This record gives sequence, structure tokens and C-alpha cells, in this order.
Amino acid sequence: MIRFKFDQRKPEDGDSIITFSQWVPTPLNETFLFFSNAQNLERITPPFLKFRILTPSPIEMRVGALIDYQLKLRGFPIKWRTEITEWEPQKGFTDIQIRGPYQKWVHRHQFAADNGGTLVTDTIHYLVPGGSLVNRLFVKPDLDKVFGYRREIIAQLLGPPQPDSPE
Repeated sequence: MIRFKFDQRKPEDGDSIITFSQWVPTPLNETFLFFSNAQNLERITPPFLKFRILTPSPIEMRVGALIDYQLKLRGFPIKWRTEITEWEPQKGFTDIQIRGPYQKWVHRHQFAADNGGTLVTDTIHYLVPGGSLVNRLFVKPDLDKVFGYRREIIAQLLGPPQPDSPE
């Protein structure tokens, strides 16, 4: 069964926090390899964003790696740069926005062996220009769409959950 949790909390500093979890039937090493290949981000991003990685391939994933992207958000072209700030093979990595549409974007990717497969968890701390109203009206609905699409594509690419897999 696919685990999908979309939770938004408001900590004291004003960040919004989203947590997305999904169990996949592939072993930890294969799952981590898939997510640590930056080119796969294009595959799991919805077409409506017209997302492209601008950094030449192959991208060596490590602390300090910079990755440049281009996308369209509500029809407006956006250039986005992230930096890998934490890199723990087979466990996880963190990217932060250096340049892009958010005031703050910290995205932690975590991986754990679980019941013969892998539990993939994304936790994002973010702030948006315009505050909670802009977040509620525009950003959160867009992120719901992005992570809903990602959940479906990941299940297609890494294998559907088995009937007896964790929920």
C-alpha cells in the first residue's frame, strides 16, 4: 500500500512544513540510487511545470553540489538553484534553495529499509512571499498537485505496492 501523508504545521518561525511518505517495494540501495540521480527529478515532476534541469549531466551528488533548474509556475518562467547541504548515502540528503520562488526552501529526503522495500520520506520547510494567504490560496494547492503526481509516478517507476505491504 502507498503511504501518502501531507501534513502542514506552522512552527513559531513561520515556516510551513510538508511531510510526504511513500513505501515502495524496491530495496533501499536501488531506491536511493534512483533518487540520488538528479536527472530522475525531471521524470517525477508533473508536466504542467515544464521542469528542466539546466546543470550538465552527470551531476555528482555530494555536499556542495549546485543544481540549476528551469520551470514555469502558473505560466511564469522561474529559474531555481539548489545546493546539497547534507549527503548520507543510503540514508538521505538535503537540498536548500539558493535562488528561486520561495523565501526559504529546505527539502530533506530520507530513506529507510522497511518490510522488504523502502520508506521514502520528504520533509520540506518553506516560506513564501505573501505569507499564509498566498500559501493557502496558491502554493499549498500547487504542492498538493506536485506531490500527488510524484506519488503516482514513483509507484509506476519503482513498482506498485503489494497488497500486504505497509500502509
